[in-house]
Amino acid sequence: MSTPKQLPGARGDVEKPDRSLVREAALRTVNRLQRGYRSDVPAAVAAVARLRREAGHEPHTSPASWGLDDLEALTQLREEREQEGNDITRYLVAQAQRQHEQREEREDQAVHLAVTLWALHQQSVRDEPMHAPGWSLGRAARRLAQENTETSPTPAHPDDEAPSAVARESGQRAVVESVSATVRKRFVRIGTSTDVDTLGRRLREMVLLLRNARIPLDYGLLADQLYRWQPEAGQAEVRRSWGRDFHRTYRNTVLDGEEGTPPSPEHTPT
Repeated sequence: MSTPKQLPGARGDVEKPDRSLVREAALRTVNRLQRGYRSDVPAAVAAVARLRREAGHEPHTSPASWGLDDLEALTQLREEREQEGNDITRYLVAQAQRQHEQREEREDQAVHLAVTLWALHQQSVRDEPMHAPGWSLGRAARRLAQENTETSPTPAHPDDEAPSAVARESGQRAVVESVSATVRKRFVRIGTSTDVDTLGRRLREMVLLLRNARIPLDYGLLADQLYRWQPEAGQAEVRRSWGRDFHRTYRNTVLDGEEGTPPSPEHTPT
């Protein structure tokens, strides 16, 4: 008895994360809204407020989330993929179809969590972009931990004036070896999360601290990592990435608007 030929995407594409789709959906939403929000464009300000109110809510479960920019962007990208002939759902048997649906649920969760976290991060901050390429979660947490050991106070309110993290980092080469134990514990708690709800809650706590310190995050990268984190088998890889980035040092970088220049790792301790 011959083995039926496997259709393209019927197994590998279903089980393997489509990282570019998740990252692109998050970036398409965040880059557009960030420009509008920082320029006080009313439509963008209203859209960010709606996204912020959905922080902590499952995608699609709240009627208020229907039609939000993040999920709309993801839907548009899926339609584009279908038009390009990359949609394989019509070929799938029942079990594979369910796997495909589960993949899309993980995509929804990752994009929605990342974009609503950005909306919370950018709240009341118009002088700096809180999405910046190259600022991984580990790097941002490390910078926050270092700031909490320095003499300059961290602003207590997001509307207070504070120099950007990139500006501060670009003006110094020496790495502060001591790190805040409190921030490190919060970062460790993120890494020990075992479900999406707990992870989302702990990420929101970290984002509020990053907002106060004017330290950005790369939300395209975060969306990608949140997607890969959701199957239990992918959690170890994401944790390793966060841990490595926390222990890296970086060459000086210059941020140019929303686009920025991704940092180059200078040294990774062994």
